Amino acid sequence: MSEPLLALRDIVFGYEPGRPVLQRCSLALHRGEKIGLAGPNGSGKSTLLKIMMGLLRPQLGDRWAFGRMRRATDDDFLEVRRRVGMLFQDVDDQLFCPTVLEDVCFGPLNLGMGRAEAVRRAAAVLALVGLQGFEERVTFRLSEGEKRLVALAGVLAMEPEALLLDEPLAGLDRDAARRVSRLIRALPLSMVIVAHDRDFLAESCDRIVELRGGRITRSRPETRTGRDSFPAPVRPVDCFRGTASLPQADLFRPGEEQT
Repeated sequence: MSEPLLALRDIVFGYEPGRPVLQRCSLALHRGEKIGLAGPNGSGKSTLLKIMMGLLRPQLGDRWAFGRMRRATDDDFLEVRRRVGMLFQDVDDQLFCPTVLEDVCFGPLNLGMGRAEAVRRAAAVLALVGLQGFEERVTFRLSEGEKRLVALAGVLAMEPEALLLDEPLAGLDRDAARRVSRLIRALPLSMVIVAHDRDFLAESCDRIVELRGGRITRSRPETRTGRDSFPAPVRPVDCFRGTASLPQADLFRPGEEQT
């Protein structure tokens, strides 16, 4: 098998001395693979994602990304944060600009992209998630589902090579959950997806990893039964170039009911 994009080896982490949240956890994400991360509340799933992203520092264990071992310093994870996108469970933690357009443009602008190109890219990914015409909407007045779609658009605007998605369907109504799950299945990116919805994970992921009591207890392959609900993969780069083709029956505007 090829070298993993991201990998954790024998990770030990605790927020308090003597009370480990993760105990010798190992996980490898390969290019194009989608891993579902399941387990009860408090089992360490969100913590595991933050350690992969370099937002938390483990007490023991190794972290690898893009062929290199990553040390404990923030500087060593700058490249990782440019190449990996993370959707937080609480989307209010990553929405802080006054309008939808400014929020989605924030990442590309911080990467040094010109304003005109960032605006064009923002419009493209907003269309990709079904939020055309939302550019001037005020973010804090959006519904929970709309906020989650804006946050996802902001992550995709960075054109990541991998995604870490923490409860992407949490708090969504039926229509918003359907939009997000179909988009996730259509994107041919490497992903680790935390979710309590086992059906969603089974439809979306190549394998499901179980995390209980701070330990990865099992990993099993999945047959993605929902894979054919999107006829072809959608790449963000094609969206930016104007070559993506999205079936309207699959990605529809918020508030519209499918027939």
